[in-house]
Amino acid sequence: MFIESITKEALAELPLHAFDGKIVLVDSQEQLEKAIAYLRDQDVLGFDTETKPSFKRGQVHQVALLQLSTSDKAFIFRINKIGLPNALKDILADEQIAKVGVAIRDDIKALQKINRFTPQGFIELQDEVKGYGIQDFSLKKITGIVLGFRISKSQRLSNWEADELTEAQLSYAATDAWVACEIFNSLIAAQS
Repeated sequence: MFIESITKEALAELPLHAFDGKIVLVDSQEQLEKAIAYLRDQDVLGFDTETKPSFKRGQVHQVALLQLSTSDKAFIFRINKIGLPNALKDILADEQIAKVGVAIRDDIKALQKINRFTPQGFIELQDEVKGYGIQDFSLKKITGIVLGFRISKSQRLSNWEADELTEAQLSYAATDAWVACEIFNSLIAAQS
């Protein structure tokens, strides 16, 4: 089935992959409506957020991006520009749509500070992989074990509140949500 854990060395030998589907940046009402119409029809979404890193003690930033991804389409919502609109909140509160991610509790809490909602349908991959005997819980290592490739974390500490996001930032943000979706789908496929 799956190996229990993977060493840094073994992970480094795996091929590097990034999301190569369509990335949709959502920072206007019109884009929001189109994105929500698409997302409402999905069963499983990869979920992640990005927050501008803080390098000063006591300084905390609000969530800048919310990423929701299917296998071939990733939506990057600029929360720092559009807030957390009710239509997006409804997706996060919809128990019929699985929202899958790693270490999601803090992401959910941070989003609730912007606009309160009752989280429904969230699946924590760190809990899920335990049922498959996997003992590594970082997204990077779970990706290596379940999907057989590695992902780059080089953009993690970049400025997610920048006026313009770079291609590298968009790719990184989309990849994190996408691999969560792919891992979950692979775990489900492994059961059958």
